[in-house]
Amino acid sequence: MLTLPTSEEWASRCARDGEFNQAARHWEGGVCLNIGDEVRQIAVRDGVVSAGAAAASESVVTYSGSKEVWARVLTAHPPRFHNDLMANVSAGEGLWRHASEVVHAQYYAAVMRAIELLRPESSASHPLRVGDVGEAGRFDTPVGRYVHLELGGLDHRLYYEEAGQGIPLLLQHTAGCHGSQWRHLFENRDITDRFRLIAYDLPYHGKSLPPVEQSWWAQPYALQGDFLRSIPLKLAAALNLNNPVFMGCSVGGLLALDLAHKHADIFSAVISIEGALNIEGSVSQLSTLWHPQVSNEYKARLMEGLMAPGSPQAYRKETSFVYANGWPPVFLGDLHYYMEEYDLRACANEINTDEIGVHILSGEYDYSGTSELGQAAHQAIAGSTWSEMAGVGHFPMSENPAVFIHYLLPVLEQIAQSEAQRGGV
Repeated sequence: MLTLPTSEEWASRCARDGEFNQAARHWEGGVCLNIGDEVRQIAVRDGVVSAGAAAASESVVTYSGSKEVWARVLTAHPPRFHNDLMANVSAGEGLWRHASEVVHAQYYAAVMRAIELLRPESSASHPLRVGDVGEAGRFDTPVGRYVHLELGGLDHRLYYEEAGQGIPLLLQHTAGCHGSQWRHLFENRDITDRFRLIAYDLPYHGKSLPPVEQSWWAQPYALQGDFLRSIPLKLAAALNLNNPVFMGCSVGGLLALDLAHKHADIFSAVISIEGALNIEGSVSQLSTLWHPQVSNEYKARLMEGLMAPGSPQAYRKETSFVYANGWPPVFLGDLHYYMEEYDLRACANEINTDEIGVHILSGEYDYSGTSELGQAAHQAIAGSTWSEMAGVGHFPMSENPAVFIHYLLPVLEQIAQSEAQRGGV
């Protein structure tokens, strides 16, 4: 049974909420929800919210759907693909949107916060559950430095951090992000006692600055497969790594399977987080991810919709915070590889797991690299392993590290046993 507050009560909740007020700054528009045969509306004038229809109709964001769909969206603990409006629309779960693409992107953070304020108060915040993550001291464990790699004919000053001992484990971050996503793994002794963790920032990401020999600012950025695959190969060579393991998430998760297919002679195993054989979509339809009228705030809030609502709020916000710090074109440019170039559907059966271990982990709430896509990849790669990680989304290592480590440790144990049998580290 869906019980809705009045538009007046909804506006009052928004007016009292600091997160909504920051996200709605300078807005001349509003939100309209068509909930079956009921309507709820709030208007925003220069960031000040009130009940009722907005005067500036072109700046109104409207979402419509049946009461049954809205009942799932507005519950205290929304189920998979109903925790976020974009997740619902993308997954075809019953909502549809009417709004200017630019206005929607500019104020999506405000719209989603308004939706959260319609839910029961128990869903407004989630406790921080450290669990088995590991405790850091005054100084965190990893030590960072730079290495110069020749990539694409240019000198790249690549930043990486490392900690631990034993089997080398290269860590690749998600699109548009950087290696800080892996920080919790560095503090877990169950991992670092047996694995040497090396988390690097891709060129143009994080602390890996662009090459000085190229006018990169005057050229479009699009991540190419040949270039991407060369990075872990050359980093492994520069660090003299013997039979390293590769683990990546999202774009890194696709890269993991790509490396298993093309470079099984270099890596002993790969761990593909949110991996798939192909991701449908078109970069041309995502222009608001790099638009002169849309800030990085949109990317940050969009990423929250890919995470599970039960993940600790502080870690979800930290994950989205990192996305707001990237070079503006880099996220959209990374999606060239993610959506346009990468496709292993015709050749996944060529991966030989007798030569390289393949492990796939999929987050329940991820609506991009879905669990169904991860399972399909597992079924296509004989001898691979796959697990769905319940209660997490697209960024398990940063949004809910305790849950992620719970699923990761058995995989690492299997890799360590295989290495011992082969006479490795």
